[in-house]
Amino acid sequence: MTTVSVKVNGKAVSSEVEDRTLLVQLLRENLRLTGTHVGCDTSQCGACVVHVDGRAVKSCTLLAVQADGAEIVTIEGLAVNGELHPMQAAFHENHGLQCGFCTPGMIMTAVDMVYRLGNDIDEKTVRHELEGNLCRCTGYHNIVKAIRDGAQRMTP
Repeated sequence: MTTVSVKVNGKAVSSEVEDRTLLVQLLRENLRLTGTHVGCDTSQCGACVVHVDGRAVKSCTLLAVQADGAEIVTIEGLAVNGELHPMQAAFHENHGLQCGFCTPGMIMTAVDMVYRLGNDIDEKTVRHELEGNLCRCTGYHNIVKAIRDGAQRMTP
């Protein structure tokens, strides 16, 4: 067992993990942050996207021990004082979800997209950037619309 110390959503935490423990397992099982989903176990779907040191990462592809010392933001860490993050609000208002399973990963990817590319993101760019995220319920139209709206609301 190895002790992993990270800062998650602004809070310093430590947890004992086996060396083979994935970051998504640490978040869900040890820290009980279940907004980060496991959808495929093959890093294809993007439901497990979180931010590690300011970059979007599929948490099913990173061992928890590799994240030791990192700053991690999960979907639970986006809202501030009970107020939705602008991207979360845009997904809600533009019906950018159906069953909601992929939504946390989509939102975390979208926030990263805005941080990297700025507020003025065209539809083609959004669709290209979402290639690592799968939604099995929608036709992506409202997801793209929500991301473009959320991007306009955000300050990158």
